Parts: sequence; structure tokens; C-alpha cells
Amino acid sequence: MRRRLAPAANGGASQSGFTLIELLVVLAIMGILAVLVVPVAEVTVQRSREQDLRLALREIRTAIDQFKKASDEGRIAKQADATGYPETLAVLVNGVDDAKDPKKRKIYFLRRLPRDPMYAESAADPAETWGKRSYESEPNEPREGKDVYDVYSRSTRVGLNGIPYNKW
Repeated sequence: MRRRLAPAANGGASQSGFTLIELLVVLAIMGILAVLVVPVAEVTVQRSREQDLRLALREIRTAIDQFKKASDEGRIAKQADATGYPETLAVLVNGVDDAKDPKKRKIYFLRRLPRDPMYAESAADPAETWGKRSYESEPNEPREGKDVYDVYSRSTRVGLNGIPYNKW
């Protein structure tokens, strides 16, 4: 003898959907994943900015060294008491007259001055985002002077390597 089941109360359609428990479990899993992903994303962003800082420092320092080399070779006119380093960072972009070139063509050391990626204000002039060290200042106490011997980040935050950005 075959039994017939009574039709469902809603006209024969079966009910589908999620129970409250299933929804809470899914939300809990998504919350745990979000808590794990956010710190990883923050470290990734910080690592990218640190890489940009390394590249910008290397680019500017290389340009300063090239300027000094050109000055030592006599390609850049300088006063007797000058160190041979650029007076400002803008000189690296604007260029200087080649003293050995009869046509006085300019020597350029940078196409553009990169800005400090750790500097908070994005509207600031790139030259103002960097701390500048004069040749006459002490290594452990950099200060500005009549030339630019080195640049450093003004940020006091600490990098992933444990060294403050302004000591890089």
C-alpha cells in the first residue's frame, strides 16, 4: 500500500532560504576574514610607500653626487669658498650652464624632483617635503645651510625595519 504525503501548507512549494544561524555563521566568518585582511593590506601599503621612499632618496642622492662630480670636473662654475654641492634642489631640475661647453648648454640632473611619499600634505611643493642637510652640518644633527649635501624624510614614523624614516 502506497502512502500519499499531504501537500505543503503553502501550496506545494518547498521553502528555501537561510536560517538565522546560517546567516550569523557567515557573518562571523566574514568578520574574521576582514580582521585578518586589513592589517595585511596596511602592511602592503606601507611597504609600497617605503619602496617609493627608497627610490626617491636614491634618485635625489645620485643627482646630488652627479652635480658634485660635475662641479669638481670644472663643468659648473663655482666660487672659491663653495663646496660644489647644489644650493637648492631646484637647481637639479632647472639645470646649470656647462662651463666647458662653448655653447653654454645646460646640464640637467633630474627630470623632476620626486616628493617624499611619507609627507602628509599632498599639495606641498616637492622640494619642501624633504629635509635638507648642508655640508657644514653634523651627520647626527642635520640642518639646512647654503648648500644641499643630503636629503632625508621629515617623517618621524618608524619603518617596517625598525628604523625611523628620517634616518634612512
